[in-house]
Amino acid sequence: MSHARPAALIAMQPEVFALQFDPHRLGRLEQLVDLLLPGIADLDDAATAGVLGRVEVLVTSWGAPALTADRLDRMPALRAVFHAAGTVRPLTTDAFWHRGIRITSAADANAIPVAEFTFASIVLAGKRAQFLAREPRAHLGDRGGRFDPGSSSNLGRRIGIVGFSRIGRRVATLLRQLDEVEVLVADPYADPDEVARTGARLVELDDLLRRVDVLSLHAPELPATRGMIGARELALLRDGATLVNTARGSLVDTDALAAECIAGRLDAVLDVTDPEPLPADSPLLALPNVSLTPHIAGSLGTETRRMADSAIGELERFTLGLPLEHEVRVEDLGVLA
Repeated sequence: MSHARPAALIAMQPEVFALQFDPHRLGRLEQLVDLLLPGIADLDDAATAGVLGRVEVLVTSWGAPALTADRLDRMPALRAVFHAAGTVRPLTTDAFWHRGIRITSAADANAIPVAEFTFASIVLAGKRAQFLAREPRAHLGDRGGRFDPGSSSNLGRRIGIVGFSRIGRRVATLLRQLDEVEVLVADPYADPDEVARTGARLVELDDLLRRVDVLSLHAPELPATRGMIGARELALLRDGATLVNTARGSLVDTDALAAECIAGRLDAVLDVTDPEPLPADSPLLALPNVSLTPHIAGSLGTETRRMADSAIGELERFTLGLPLEHEVRVEDLGVLA
């Protein structure tokens, strides 16, 4: 390194910086780098231009500008980017990858609240709690709807996980807390031994769909996964099954799902939709067997500080010459969100 501490800038939305980097975390950051400017740097502002040539490290999060060829030309010394958020796709460009700059993601840290939310959603769905809460009759002694006390349970359930991602793995592990639960995983890239270590079993997607009580989606948003759960796949699910989606709305054919929910054959717990948000006339908004939340499973509030910790930890390893634990490489983009 040309400096005892690498020269650095912070680039993200000001409100994100204020939330993620409390005084403690900002202090940790300042021990590791020489911040060329206090607070947030606007990479396109004339006031910042004088220091860009010295920047070796960027610390980024939501709202960071894309690292285009023009911006990178003004930062010839840039060696690494430490992203205190999940996907790096909006940040990286062909020019970025061609220059061999290293980048890390805090997606693993963001996986924690998503997995927690998904696990809670599955447990509540076992009792149909999300749907009964929408029906006033449930509080007047007449539970109504399709409630069946004999089949509402979390004992001995069979749960399917599509996508053995960092979140899918966590969900599979959390599900081990439930008694006599069988967890099936469908993912063409997953290692059967790794799946088995979480207590789950790797199967083909169609086999999984035919057998599960709850289907939980954790695949990345890629061209190959768009609409992967369509009318044919939904038809394979048993009557009364629940679809839980905390991944990306584009994984599911929205019209096909709406048709199944309108018929009352399937329930749905959706934290993400396609489009997002849904149009005001979407039938999903009014159905009693559909639970909708506004994309809240991921890190919110103080949960976002886990991602700051991840970025700071990676930056510390970088300054010490240690291997990075959450580095993203261009070849990873074919399978990562």
